Amino acid sequence: MSSPMSDPVLASSRLDAAYQLVDAHVRRLDKDRWLAALYAPESKRRHLLALHAFSAEIGRIRDMVSDPLPGEIRARWWADMLAGARGNEGAAHPIAAALVDTIGRFALPIDDLVRLIEARIFELYDDPMPDMATLEAYCLDTSATLVRLAARVLAAGGDPGIDEAAGHAGFALGLTEILRKLPLHAARGQVFLPLDLLARHGLGRDDVLKGETSPGLAAVLSDLRRRAREEIAATRRSIGTIPPEVAAAFLPAALVDPCLDRMERPGYDPFRSPTEVPQWRRQLRLWLAARRARDAMKRRG
Repeated sequence: MSSPMSDPVLASSRLDAAYQLVDAHVRRLDKDRWLAALYAPESKRRHLLALHAFSAEIGRIRDMVSDPLPGEIRARWWADMLAGARGNEGAAHPIAAALVDTIGRFALPIDDLVRLIEARIFELYDDPMPDMATLEAYCLDTSATLVRLAARVLAAGGDPGIDEAAGHAGFALGLTEILRKLPLHAARGQVFLPLDLLARHGLGRDDVLKGETSPGLAAVLSDLRRRAREEIAATRRSIGTIPPEVAAAFLPAALVDPCLDRMERPGYDPFRSPTEVPQWRRQLRLWLAARRARDAMKRRG
C-alpha cells in the first residue's frame, strides 16, 4: 500500500488545494494582480498567482511581527526553503508548495526569488533609503523580478527576452507603490524616499517623519512621479520587443498613470489625500491594456 506522501492522487489533490488557497490569498491581498492574471491563459494563471502570493506573503511579514529579528527569521526561512536547506518543510505550507511546483514546471531561477527576499528584508527595519541608486535596485529586485518571472511562466519556461522592459515597468510600479504608501511608512518610522534626493531639496529623514507636507517635500515627490512616468514611457517604447504571449505580465503597469494622476490633483496632500483609484476604473484600465495586447497579437499573427 502506498503511503499518503507517495500517493500521486493524494499529492495532486493537496497541490490543487494549495493553488486554491493561493488564488484566495492574492485576491484578498493584491486584487489588481489577481485581476491581471485573469487575462493570462488558464493553464498559466495559477502559476502567476503562486508568484504573487509568495511576494504578498513576504511583503506582509512586517505586519505579522513586533520586532525585526523574528521577521528576518521568517524571511530567511523562505530563502532556505527555496535553496533546499529545509528538507520537505515547504510541502506543508500551501503557498510554498505552489511556488515550488511553479518553479519546477517553468525552470524559474531561484536566485531571483532569493534576491526579492533579501531586498524586502530592508522593509523590516527603519533604516532610511540612502540614495536613488539603492531605491532603483530595490524596485528592480522586487517589482521588476515579479514581472520578469511572470513573463517566463507565460513563455512556458523559456527566456522571453524582456529584461529591459521588465526593468522599466518594475521601477515604475515600485516607485508608485512607495509614493502611495508614504503615509504608512512615515507612521512606522520608515523613509523610502532617498536621502540624496531629500538633501537636494533641503530636507532630511525627520522632515518626512513629521507627516507634514512642505514645498521641499512636494518637489521631492514631484521628482519621483516624473521618474515613474519616464519609466512607464520607456516601457511603452519597448512594447514592440515584448512577445504578445507574455503581455499579461506587464498589465499591472497599466495602473501606474491613473495612480500618479490622483497624486497630481490640485490640493493633494501626500499624507492625507486618498490615492486609491476606484475599483471599476482599475478594472477598465486592465481590460483596455489586455485588449491592446490581444490586438497586437492578432496583427503579428
